Amino acid sequence: MEVSFFMLRVKVKIRCKECGERYVLRGKKDGGRIETGFKQCLCDNQSHFEIEEEN
Repeated sequence: MEVSFFMLRVKVKIRCKECGERYVLRGKKDGGRIETGFKQCLCDNQSHFEIEEEN
């Protein structure tokens, strides 16, 4: 039995709320979660971000 599923590629804008640095990445959308591989900002911030998904 084969299970196949489709992971949608989406464009994501990430803005650091601490230093204002902006990133535009592509990620894979799986259900309600988007995986981009993004870990932290250049200022070492790992949790305070504004994230916007583009269609």
